[in-house]
Amino acid sequence: MHFSHPTDIVASLGFQGITTGGLPTFIDVGNSFGAPAITEDNLLHQLVQNGKRVVMMGDDTWMQLFPHHFERSYPFPSFNVKDLDTVDNGCIDHLIPSLYQEDWDVLIAHFLGVKVIEVLKSQSETGGLHENTFLLVMGDHGQTINGDHGGGGPEEVETSIFAMSFKQPPSSIPSKYNTLSGESDLDKKNLRISSIQQLDFAATISALLGIPFPFGSIGHVNPELYALGAGTLNFKGVVENCENQSKLEEWMLNYANVLCMNSWQVKRYIDVYSASSVIGFSSEDLFHIADLYAQAAEKWVSHTKNFFTYKNESCNTVLPALERQIDAYSNFLASVAELARSKWTEFNLKLMAIGFGIMFLSICIHILAITKVKRQNAISFSASGDSGISFGLFLACFIVAIRACSFLSNSYILEEGKVASFLLATSGIVKLRDSIKKKKKMVLEVIVFLLVITICRLTIEVGLSKQTPGFDFSKFYPSWMLRSTYGLPVLSFITEIVPVIFLMLLAIFLYKAISSGCSEGLCKYVAMGSILSYMLIAFHWVSEINILSPGWVLGGIGRNLVPRIIYAIGFAQLSLLMFHQLFNREKSFDWKKILVDKTVAVLSSCSSTIIILLGKQGPLVSVAAIIGGYCIMRLGDIKHDANNKGTGNSTIDPLTVTQWSILGVCLFFCTGHWCAFDGLRYGAAFIGFDEFVLVRQAILLTIDTFGLSLILPIFGLPFLVACCRTEYRKHVIFTQLSLVYLLYGLIMATTVTATMVCVAIHRRHLMVWGLFAPKFVFDVVGLVLTDFLICLASLYYFGHNSTPQKQIDEK
Repeated sequence: MHFSHPTDIVASLGFQGITTGGLPTFIDVGNSFGAPAITEDNLLHQLVQNGKRVVMMGDDTWMQLFPHHFERSYPFPSFNVKDLDTVDNGCIDHLIPSLYQEDWDVLIAHFLGVKVIEVLKSQSETGGLHENTFLLVMGDHGQTINGDHGGGGPEEVETSIFAMSFKQPPSSIPSKYNTLSGESDLDKKNLRISSIQQLDFAATISALLGIPFPFGSIGHVNPELYALGAGTLNFKGVVENCENQSKLEEWMLNYANVLCMNSWQVKRYIDVYSASSVIGFSSEDLFHIADLYAQAAEKWVSHTKNFFTYKNESCNTVLPALERQIDAYSNFLASVAELARSKWTEFNLKLMAIGFGIMFLSICIHILAITKVKRQNAISFSASGDSGISFGLFLACFIVAIRACSFLSNSYILEEGKVASFLLATSGIVKLRDSIKKKKKMVLEVIVFLLVITICRLTIEVGLSKQTPGFDFSKFYPSWMLRSTYGLPVLSFITEIVPVIFLMLLAIFLYKAISSGCSEGLCKYVAMGSILSYMLIAFHWVSEINILSPGWVLGGIGRNLVPRIIYAIGFAQLSLLMFHQLFNREKSFDWKKILVDKTVAVLSSCSSTIIILLGKQGPLVSVAAIIGGYCIMRLGDIKHDANNKGTGNSTIDPLTVTQWSILGVCLFFCTGHWCAFDGLRYGAAFIGFDEFVLVRQAILLTIDTFGLSLILPIFGLPFLVACCRTEYRKHVIFTQLSLVYLLYGLIMATTVTATMVCVAIHRRHLMVWGLFAPKFVFDVVGLVLTDFLICLASLYYFGHNSTPQKQIDEK
């Protein structure tokens, strides 16, 4: 037997389902990268236990999942998304020679594709090497036209399987078991097409090879594949007379016997599972299954005793009896599979309640901490300085509540980016009203802010279009904004050079900030290091332009070395800032300026790595983020009363923090991400590297995914405090910053709690695994990362300073 399997980047779930015959759960997706060996009973284990020699070549994921199962193996690395040749070339080098050898019983070739039918057919004659070879070409999932295969659409969850036997089909099977539909190919040859559940694969192959079924399999032996493998499937039509009665009776008896063993194995597994599981199936379900099995077994005993009596009867007597027996076993197996699909999505309500309790407690702690900080330090949420509920606080709560409620709908989760941009634009319109009402000359800032949100809304629309079948990604360059006309080299060159221009614009912004005196000392030199990184990124991208790039650049410096240098510069910058924070003695007492210096330094240190991982869309989105963040800071000053300066009262606008948080959400979707596993940009993890190292690639993928939506926004929150008209004393400034971080953490915790509630409510929803669960995973990861980053930011901004507190307060 020979298997051929197309390669993919997250295949372990498909491997598990195919080889065990069980139903993979959502939590198993964690094993997609660096997957551990499959320990439960599986098809490969049964092959080895029963003396079958298995040879594997291709994707090295097989070696991780089945490390001790192969007689001979030729694994090749497959996680480098830029490498399209290594696995295929390795398979081709070893596959064809192996077809002329007799030292294997099952050959698994996991690769993108090559034709082997000619070799097999040339030796398929009677007594030939491949007389009994059964060819299967298949995949464990499909993919969209863009290459995505982490979603739940038909294009992704369905795939093709090609089966071919070289035996001559002497007879046919009954039409009720033959679901093949006839079509003609270009050569006018009749093709027969059917479908098979992935769940049934392990049971079917086990039956064909004559090995025991995997213990955890609940699949059903497919009649078409079983008949094809046994050489009894006639592709010329169904014989409705008794001309081939003996052969047909023999096949049906064998198939009924296989289903008898298949059903016994499934019943045994269900019994063991129900006895050992804490939850298991209900008594009604178990009784129903037991009754179906008892009826099928009773019929089998009766038919076995009387078969030799029926054998001399006409086909109208024997065949209906076998058909009824096959139907009885098929009904039992189908009922078990349906029950498993509906019940094996286990939800421990007690643990879910504990999780809700923890999150609710976290929200309460946030609220209590915010209230205490406000009361002890005379900080108000309203311009008048009273302790009541201001309009800004009410609107901030309303926006967070509306966004949380939107997670109840799967349609709104799909449109989450649009919802975030709408809410952000709504808050901008409110700021416009305040600007006019307070007679502040900030109308220009409001207009620019709304324009930025509009552009973000358009880019999010393009990002959503990438999720739809038939979307031609090649028409958009960069991935979210610019359309490239390949027929016009000039326009193509412009689309290539625009990101470089925006990158230089970022360098100018940073240089202006340094020149204006915003940064001094080490912070100034760290920021200048980022300008060097921007120049290297520009060189890296220019080297990729075909018109300009010499071959030696692409071969070395332009492809791997430059990104690694940029990573090293960023790491060195952050290390210097860390040591500076630990051992530096601040001499200045302008704590607002110190805070701005630290913020500019750390943001510039992180930005170069994030930009190169985001690709050529990075500078454009970064410029939009800078402009949007600047507008939020300026508009947050509308309600601050200048007369409060020096009175000991200070004001924090919760709406400004909410806008800052939602802007991060918009940036997440602007960069082409969405809350699904096919929304991860896996290629970013290999910028600067060809080989796969789990920890390194996971870090790069995390930075790419959450760089502009969490990392930079969290470290940039001090700007909201620096823009406030308040005293320069350290205690006042850092108290306000603490309050800002508490508000940001409260918004994130509330959002994740709402997601948990929505997932719990929709735990039986059709889209629970395709949509609600991935959204939950992304939000939880985002919350954990947010808490971690806030802790780092607190250590960085609130860390060691040697100036005595008394002197600081006096200043």
